[in-house]
Amino acid sequence: MIVKLRAIDKTSGAKFGGATVRTRPREVQQFPRWRNVTAAQWRDWRWQLKNRISTPEELGELIPLTPEERSAAERSRTMFRLGITPHYATLIDPDDPDCPIRRQVVPREDELVIAPFEREDPLNEDGQSPVPGLTHRYPDRVLLLLTHECALYCRYCTRRRIVGDHQGNDPAQLAAAIEYIRGHPEIRDVLISGGDPLSVSDRRLEDVLRRLRAIDHVEIIRIGTRLPVVMPQRITRQLVAMLRRYHPLWLNTHFNHPFELAPVETRQAMERLADAGIPTGNQSVLLRGINDQPAVIKKLMHELVKVRCRPYYLYNCDLSQGLSHFRTSIDRGLEIMESLWGHTSGYAIPTFVVDAPGGGGKIPLLPQYIVSHHQGRLTLRNYRDHISTYWDGGANDLVTIQTPQPIGSGVRSSLEMVAKD
Repeated sequence: MIVKLRAIDKTSGAKFGGATVRTRPREVQQFPRWRNVTAAQWRDWRWQLKNRISTPEELGELIPLTPEERSAAERSRTMFRLGITPHYATLIDPDDPDCPIRRQVVPREDELVIAPFEREDPLNEDGQSPVPGLTHRYPDRVLLLLTHECALYCRYCTRRRIVGDHQGNDPAQLAAAIEYIRGHPEIRDVLISGGDPLSVSDRRLEDVLRRLRAIDHVEIIRIGTRLPVVMPQRITRQLVAMLRRYHPLWLNTHFNHPFELAPVETRQAMERLADAGIPTGNQSVLLRGINDQPAVIKKLMHELVKVRCRPYYLYNCDLSQGLSHFRTSIDRGLEIMESLWGHTSGYAIPTFVVDAPGGGGKIPLLPQYIVSHHQGRLTLRNYRDHISTYWDGGANDLVTIQTPQPIGSGVRSSLEMVAKD
């Protein structure tokens, strides 16, 4: 399927990859429900959170819904929450049901179809949870769920079994998880996730950071959040100043499409984090009909590095229930990766991974660049399909090495013969 990149404001379009790319969001005044909002209110993340689109009726006021979208919004009420921030709503094309922003947040009937291989908890996070709210899968690091709430609910969410259920805010549960970390000195890296940990107050987040930083063997703290994408107003100077007190601290965010980086507020939020010395990485999910085109992913990676955010992972969509319509083939992901290697800077290339079902962890996948490997000779192809031979043996594997001869003598060393014959 060709990803549609038509402009919301058709006069502001720019050509990219044979299509028209949207270059700016819609104006707030175009939305009747927010027509009288002040600039101060719009910049307030608490206002953004309070004024989310959260019902099918509100969604229908926001954009003209197709009959399928309207039906899906009603039928999915009890399955997975609806939530769209005002900021993210300005990125949605009201005239295009296949808008890549719209498809990430507006329900579709396909969500109601569960394939036989899909699971409620495909990564076995609950099975690898020694205490509630914490997953310990890898030897030296853990996943700590601070909350189950998000500012925006992505329709492809892998934790849709728990996200939005209001059950993740128990102080006793959090205390038990931190005590587990304290009692396991092999844990050097803690990833705080959710839900979205930045959807809680500064005070509550700092309390967790302070308690983790007091544990001697915790070297690195990471925060996984999508708020720079969907509600950049949350990245306030006060928040950033607080986060700086707990270095070394990293922040992973979650951009899926280059247009998500178009708003000025978003780019300012990412720059604010970088200026505070907080390294940022990005985890994208490969989504059919949204970003599964080489040109789209390449543009996204370039926009990320321009705001000093390192592309980290590109995930193939997990086997969570109701996500088959989002899932691409592995071959498609490898094709996209091959379009990046050699064709752009190495620091603009993420690692393509499958998060193995059953809790097997992330498995990196690469295009096949080894043509053959036989008797110490490694035949390789590069990004242009040029073939090279690399000697994979050690010095003791060579039979003889002739004394170097002057150029033009017609004598070659045995090493040259092995490499070229």
